[in-house]
Amino acid sequence: MMKKNGVITAPRLWLVIAKSYRALSLLAEQSIANTGLCLTDFVALEALLHKGPLTISEIQDKVRLASGSMTAAVDRLEKLGLIVRKSSPTDRRARVVHLTAEGKRLAVSCFERHAKDLEALMSDLSQKEKEQLYVSIKKLGLLAAEQLSRQEVTANRTREQARKMIMITQ
Repeated sequence: MMKKNGVITAPRLWLVIAKSYRALSLLAEQSIANTGLCLTDFVALEALLHKGPLTISEIQDKVRLASGSMTAAVDRLEKLGLIVRKSSPTDRRARVVHLTAEGKRLAVSCFERHAKDLEALMSDLSQKEKEQLYVSIKKLGLLAAEQLSRQEVTANRTREQARKMIMITQ
């Protein structure tokens, strides 16, 4: 193990996180596949189940999928009678996606099965270990997001400065 003075180094920790994430993702995807749904359809149904009616772009924002993938999933789910698109009462241009009764039944069933699979996977961890892991990973994720945000601000500032320099030289 890559340790310095008995301390786990950041590269080693990152490697363990990356490998764990990959294995956990594969198991979660397998669990979803066992429900009979593809990942895209599952996450769309799950978002609608837990958040209520949403526009396609709101679903997309919640589940972090590309626009084309989300539209294809909504089309597929609509053809299966699991969702319906309705006009928005507040925006004539928007269409709001709703679960049908059959869609809600299927979403509940699939989500419960998936949740049981995840609980079984994590059953060897004590409640305290789960809480510690949750707090640590969330903290690390927030720190990474904060750093990315700072880098984006710096990059935008640099681009703006370069644009101004180009304007001056023209």
